[in-house]
Amino acid sequence: MTTIPAIGTAFAVGGHLVLDDSPARAQGAAAPLAGHFHPKGKAPSKFTLDVLKEARGGLPLADTRDFDEQKKGLIAPMQDLKIMADAGHAAWDMERFQFLEKQDDFDSIHPSLLRQSKLNNNYGLYEVIPGIYQVRGFDLSDITFVRGKTGWIVFDPLVSKEPVRAAWKLFQQHVGQGLAVSAVIYSHTHGDHWGGVRGIVDEADVRSGKIPLIAPADFMQFTISENVYAGNAMNRRLFFQYGLLLPASPHGYVGQGLGQAVSAGATGLIAPTRYVEKPIEEFEVDGVRMIFQNTPNTEAPREMNTYIPDMKALWMAENVIASLHNIYTLRGAPVRDPLNWSKYIGEALYRFGLEAEVMFASHHWPRWGNARIQEVLRGQRDLYAHMNNQVLHLANQGVTINEIHNVYEVPKGLQSKWECRGYHGSPQHNSRGVIQRYLGFWDCNPTTLIPLSPRDSAPLYVEMMGGADKIMARGQQLHNEGKYLLASEIVNKLVQAQPQNQPAKDLLADIFEQIGYQQENPGLRNSFLAGAYELRTGIPKGETASSSSPDVVRAMSTELFLNFLGIRMDSRKAEGMKFTINLVTPDNGEKFIVEMDNATLTNIKGFLADKPDLTLTINRSDLELTMMGAKTLEAQIADGTAKIQGDASVLKQLASTMVEFDPRFEIMPGTKALGLVVAQEAYEADLGRPIAE
Repeated sequence: MTTIPAIGTAFAVGGHLVLDDSPARAQGAAAPLAGHFHPKGKAPSKFTLDVLKEARGGLPLADTRDFDEQKKGLIAPMQDLKIMADAGHAAWDMERFQFLEKQDDFDSIHPSLLRQSKLNNNYGLYEVIPGIYQVRGFDLSDITFVRGKTGWIVFDPLVSKEPVRAAWKLFQQHVGQGLAVSAVIYSHTHGDHWGGVRGIVDEADVRSGKIPLIAPADFMQFTISENVYAGNAMNRRLFFQYGLLLPASPHGYVGQGLGQAVSAGATGLIAPTRYVEKPIEEFEVDGVRMIFQNTPNTEAPREMNTYIPDMKALWMAENVIASLHNIYTLRGAPVRDPLNWSKYIGEALYRFGLEAEVMFASHHWPRWGNARIQEVLRGQRDLYAHMNNQVLHLANQGVTINEIHNVYEVPKGLQSKWECRGYHGSPQHNSRGVIQRYLGFWDCNPTTLIPLSPRDSAPLYVEMMGGADKIMARGQQLHNEGKYLLASEIVNKLVQAQPQNQPAKDLLADIFEQIGYQQENPGLRNSFLAGAYELRTGIPKGETASSSSPDVVRAMSTELFLNFLGIRMDSRKAEGMKFTINLVTPDNGEKFIVEMDNATLTNIKGFLADKPDLTLTINRSDLELTMMGAKTLEAQIADGTAKIQGDASVLKQLASTMVEFDPRFEIMPGTKALGLVVAQEAYEADLGRPIAE
C-alpha cells in the first residue's frame, strides 16, 4: 500500500488517501510518452501546438514590468525547497516546480500560464518599502509584516502553521531584530489568510489581550458557514479545479495562478478579538495609523482593504491581484457580485489610490509608484464592471448561459494588461457565472428545464448515432482533426451510456487532455487534465480519515452544527419518524428545539418545547468533543457529562439516519473507487480542510 503524495492532500477531505498498486501507481507496464507522468498520456497534437502558437502572438510580451516588480526588494531567497510538517510529510514543496525554470517554453503549457507560473516561483523574503516586508512563495498566499511601535503586525498568516513558522524564521534571520508579533490582521474569510495563525502566535497571548487579532465584521460566521453545507462536494470538486491528483510536470499541474499550490500542514483558527464594523474605520494598530475599508460580498463574503497613510501604503487584500479573479469559482460557492467588487475597487482608488505610493496584497507582488497603482486599480475596476455589464448586455439580447462563454470577450485594452488576464477566474466560466447570478441555470428552452439525467438520455443518443463503434470512429476522426469540443460532445454520450467502456473513456481522456493543454487558465487546464486522469485511472482507492481542524469545528455555532446534521441526515431513512428534542447548553446560555417530522430535521434557536420527547442538557464545551469526534454522545451520557430526560431512544433513531459523505464520489462515469470511508460518529462534524481561494 502507498500514500498519495502531497499534491493529493492539500484539500483532501479525509487527509491522506491510501492507494493500492493500481495502474495509477504501477506504471511499469507500458512506456509512457517521454516526460509524461501517465502511461496513457499523449503529446500535444499539431492542432494544440497551433493554438498555443497563435495565443503567443496575441500576448503583450513587450510589457515586462511584472518581472521587475516580482524581483524588486529581494532580501533573501529561501534555501530549503521543502518545509516539513510536524506530522512528518512535506507541508510545502517548491522543488516540484523547479522544472519550470529548465526551459523557456513547453509545448504542453499555454505560454501565458507558463509566464504566470514562472513569476509565482518567487520564494523568499522581500522588502516592500522600509517597514513593510513580505515572505512569498511559501503557500498559495503571501504573509506580510509591518513594523509597529513595539513589534511586527502580521497580515494574513497563510494556510498552515509550518510554512508560517518557516517564514517567521527567515524574516527574523534578516529583518525581524528579535521583535515579537504585536498584532495579527485577517483580511478576509478564506482559509489561506488565517489557517497558519498558530505558527506565529500563542492563543493565550491573544486571549489575554497582549496580541490583538483584527478582522472584518462577521468574520467568524462567514469563515465557517461558507464551506459547511456543501463542504464535501466543494472538496471533491477541488480535485478538478486544483488538479490535486496531477503531478507537477509539463503535462500535468503547473501551478494555480493565484500561487503555486496550497500547503498541506496543520491548520488552525484563533477567533478575532476586534472587528472592523464600520464601512470606513480608522484606528492605530501598535502605534501605526490604519484606515480599514470593509468590502463585503466582493472576493469573499467578508473582506477589508487597509490603507497605512503615514507610509502611503495600500493593502488590497485579495480584491486586486495579478489576475482576473473568480466571479464563479469552480469548486462551488455562491456567485460573487462583480459590480459590487468593481465599485469597492473604485472607492479604494479615489479614497486612497490617488496618493498611495505602494500597493501590495495577499497574493503575487507589489506595485510601486502612483501612476502604476492607478493603472492597475483602474484596469481591475473596469475588468469586473465590464464583465458584469456586458454579459448582462448580451443576456438582455437573448444570449444564454450555454452560449455566453462563446460570445463574451474581454475588451482588447484589458486583454493587453497582464493583471487582467485569467489566471484564477477565466472569462469563460466567469461570464456563465454572471448569468447564473442574475438569471439562474435555465436557458429558457423548455427542453432543458426538467431534462433527463445524462445516464438516462445517453443510451438513446448512442442508439441514434449507430452504436458504440460508429461513435468511436467519428469521435476519433474529430479528435484527429483537432475538433476536440465536438469530439467531447459525442464521446461523452457514449461514456455516459456505457461507463465500463474503457476504450471510450480513454478516447474521451485523450480529447480532454488536448483541451487542457490549450488553456491559459489553470482551473480550466486542471479540470480537463483531472478528468482525463480519472477516466484513465479511476478514483484512487483506499481509506480516508478526517482532516477537519479542531479549531474550525469549535468555531461552528450550535445552530450551524444542527443545520449540518439536517444535511447529513438521509431523509429516506427518516420516513415515519416524529419526535421533538430540547437541547440546552448551560455554559453559553443557548437553547434549541430540534424537530423531526415529514422526514425533515429542523431547529429553532431560543425556544424550548413544552412537551418534548427528550431533553438533552450538555455544556457547549463538552458538545464540541462530540462534534470533533473525540468523544461520542453516548459516552457523554454514560459518564454523566450530558444529562437526558425522556425517551433516550430518540437519539438512536436520529443517529440511524446519519450518513458518512464519500469524499471521492464519482464525477466521470465508470471511475468509482471501491475504497473505505472511515466511519464517523453520528454527531461528528467532519468539515474537511479549510478551503482557500
